[in-house]
Amino acid sequence: MVSRTSYSFEFFPPKDVEGEDRLWAAIEGLKAIAPDFVSVTYGAGGSTRDRSIRIAREITQRTGISTVAHLTCVGSTRQELLTILQSYKDAGITSILALRGDPTGGPSAPWTATENGLNHADELVQMAAEFGGFTIGVAAFPDGHPASNGDFDKDVDVLIRKEQLGATFATTQFFFEADRYTQLVNKLRARGSKLTIIPGILPVTNVKLLHRMAELGGTPIPRNIADAFAQIENDPQAVRALGVEIATSLCKELLAAGASGLHFYTMNSSTATQEIYRKLNDAQ
Repeated sequence: MVSRTSYSFEFFPPKDVEGEDRLWAAIEGLKAIAPDFVSVTYGAGGSTRDRSIRIAREITQRTGISTVAHLTCVGSTRQELLTILQSYKDAGITSILALRGDPTGGPSAPWTATENGLNHADELVQMAAEFGGFTIGVAAFPDGHPASNGDFDKDVDVLIRKEQLGATFATTQFFFEADRYTQLVNKLRARGSKLTIIPGILPVTNVKLLHRMAELGGTPIPRNIADAFAQIENDPQAVRALGVEIATSLCKELLAAGASGLHFYTMNSSTATQEIYRKLNDAQ
């Protein structure tokens, strides 16, 4: 039997009614792909927590698509986190992505613990596992976590610790070089890890947004890619076409390297992701 490639998509909670309309239009556009799951993020500092919970619940109820709800340590006490887990459970959500989360100032800002809260994602994984009833995912960083200061083995240690506590899969931060993904997976497998690592793909449609996200997440942009986008950054159609081309090529490399699925950071728009999906399936 040939295993099917899994496809999943990440959305963020919209700020207003118009944004919410765009979100539902994007979800509708991707339904034909029959995604294995969609995920809904929190904003920096937990700023969109309540909207994130509501949107995750409504996606599950309105579409029947499996929803992976983000859960972060930021701005929540232990009791509040338990209450959120219960609200997800009551909504029929059975998977969460357990993250420390970014401080209000972004990933590089100093971490300030919430009183009676948690400090690290492994604590959150343990809490969710003890609560029960959830498949637990975590984040992985093919280019290294910003806080690891280049110590890639430390990142592997952290992932294995989360697996030991109950995590069964990870979605990665977006990246541009397939060998970074294979290096991470190979190091994990050499340590006996069975954690499923789903590569995260960002179809670039806006150059300024790309640089902002890369800076926030500590993702290096290869020089050849940065130069190519710099030459066309004032031509939105050319940027979108190049973004689709780069993402499609990366996806093909990842699937050839053994990735079982692809996770797309949609930025609440479905058209570029749909085009990449068509190109991948036309090539089969």
